[in-house]
Amino acid sequence: MKIYAVGIGPGNAEDMTLRARRAIEESDVIIGYSAYMELIKDMTAGKETVSSVMTKEIDRCRTALEYALSGKTAAVVSSGDAGVYGMASPLYEVCAGHPEVEIEVVPGVTAACSGAAAAGAPLTHDFAAISLSDRLTPWAIIEKRLRLAAEGDLVICLYNPSSRKRSGYLRRACECVLEYKSPETPCACAFNIGREGERVELYRLGDLGEAPADMFTTVFIGNADTKIINGRLVTPRGYSL
Repeated sequence: MKIYAVGIGPGNAEDMTLRARRAIEESDVIIGYSAYMELIKDMTAGKETVSSVMTKEIDRCRTALEYALSGKTAAVVSSGDAGVYGMASPLYEVCAGHPEVEIEVVPGVTAACSGAAAAGAPLTHDFAAISLSDRLTPWAIIEKRLRLAAEGDLVICLYNPSSRKRSGYLRRACECVLEYKSPETPCACAFNIGREGERVELYRLGDLGEAPADMFTTVFIGNADTKIINGRLVTPRGYSL
């Protein structure tokens, strides 16, 4: 009895690991959010698939458990990495009462890494990854984490910066960060990483709050040493040149 928690990367086949492909091949049933299932439809042809909408994460984990208990190998897919804002944690929680079910987490390329590569090299020094989604985390806690990361002069990588219901959250996040960082701090937004329409736009922190970000955008806020080099966002590691 086995369930894979598979990180499929940013969405394009080139950035999916061989291990992730192998896990999908070895699974009898593939379960995931409909938008992510669409990204891997060529790999799931001929297999049983179960798709559902956003906010049904626990239902997907329960479905995977039911299949595993029936003797089938299941794979629950996440975009990026299954252990970074992904399905690995809820899957372990749902299966807590079934130690006989083996869970294997298959890592993937998370948006912080793929977005940073597209933007340049913003994460070469210490950084914090913070999600702006308050669906599961109170906004007061998100604000506290933003301020502490900014006070520590960490590079900040923002997941889930905006959505139709959270249109002003990026601006609110920038207001918190601006309490400790200069408005001239170089920043970048990576849009549609690994998918059609991929692009990167550079900003200064003072203007970042008005960027047209959505749930398919990853935002990078530099530290005091971050700079723009040949049109790319770069945080020096500290080596002497």
